[in-house]
Amino acid sequence: MLQSQMKITLFNTLSGKEEEIIPINEGKISIYACGPTVYDIPHIGNARSNVFYDLLFRIFRAMYEEVTYVRNITDVDDKIIARSKVENTTCEELSTRITRAFHEDLSALNCLEPTYEPKATQYISQIVALIQELHANGFAYKVETEFGGEWLFSVGKYQEYGKLSNKKLEDLIAGARIEVKEHKHAPEDFVLWKNVKEDEYGFQTELGFGRPGWHIECSAMSTTLLGENFDIHGGGIDLQFPHHENEIAQSVCAKKGSTFAKYWVHNGFLKVNGEKMSKSLGNFLTVRDAFKNCNPLALRLCLLSTHYRKPLDFNTHSLETAKLNIAKFEKALAEFELLIEKKQNVKIDEIPQNAKEALMANVNISKYLAIMHAMPKDIKNTVTDLEHKKILAQQFWNMGALIGIFI
Repeated sequence: MLQSQMKITLFNTLSGKEEEIIPINEGKISIYACGPTVYDIPHIGNARSNVFYDLLFRIFRAMYEEVTYVRNITDVDDKIIARSKVENTTCEELSTRITRAFHEDLSALNCLEPTYEPKATQYISQIVALIQELHANGFAYKVETEFGGEWLFSVGKYQEYGKLSNKKLEDLIAGARIEVKEHKHAPEDFVLWKNVKEDEYGFQTELGFGRPGWHIECSAMSTTLLGENFDIHGGGIDLQFPHHENEIAQSVCAKKGSTFAKYWVHNGFLKVNGEKMSKSLGNFLTVRDAFKNCNPLALRLCLLSTHYRKPLDFNTHSLETAKLNIAKFEKALAEFELLIEKKQNVKIDEIPQNAKEALMANVNISKYLAIMHAMPKDIKNTVTDLEHKKILAQQFWNMGALIGIFI
């Protein structure tokens, strides 16, 4: 049941414009967000994306009675295999350890657990079935390789390829790092399944002993848990091409009549001191590194403080500002302690109207936070009626709880 007649708008990358979110099934929202590839400790760029989709999950929970949020774990990938060899450990041990660190970091950042958190290794049979459907529909082909074969998606057979990126296929190929192999029918074709040596990490299936390509994993997990068509697919803007483009292609080609995700939402890049974060520049920062300089809620506020579609420059000033603001909010909460009930399941109609309007307008977080900043002073200095003070103090708490900065 919708908690408010007001509808939320988000920027839909697929249409290239801001749109009102109208669920496929009235009163229910389904969201799939690409989770981590668990080969290394989470960095703050990972945290930005996960904190935003947690915020979106919280907003929809405040609006609808039924919200299904799926965030996957990619636990089979060439990066995991390479790192496990370097660390002289198994892929299972490495992915389990990194997944645990990921959970610990997100818990500290006050992120809610998703409704489902599928692991790619748990969906091998569904991945194989999807590839078989693609082959039956004429979009997948097998080529013989040294270890028994490789299945690829034939990009040229899908006429709408490139619609998410809104570019021509030849432009996408020129701008992307595509692995060119002689056995491909075309250089843009991408791997669905590759067979490997028996002593490598893999799975025995009807396609042979091997492992899935990265893109097919998300298609299998999302459609298994949310259906052939669902509401929102999210991820970082760096995933728009080729990952999300390929997800669309293989999903709609496997399931005739499917449109896959209705809305595509992407968050912007995170930079450190104005530069792209990289180990070579010495500005690579893990979530745990960031926790050494601030408490987790200040980091969460810092990651939320810039509109989700814009690049976020993580620097000393932005972090110190977030620390000061959290301290200001906590001081106000201490003063209002006897006036508020610390409830967590806040509904959208339990925050001020202007704050609700800000969230509903493509998540205008700057306006939302500005309203929060003004409230303590207004409550203390301009409101004399005790009952009115209680109402406003409770709304102040509700606003912070709704975006996850009050616990």
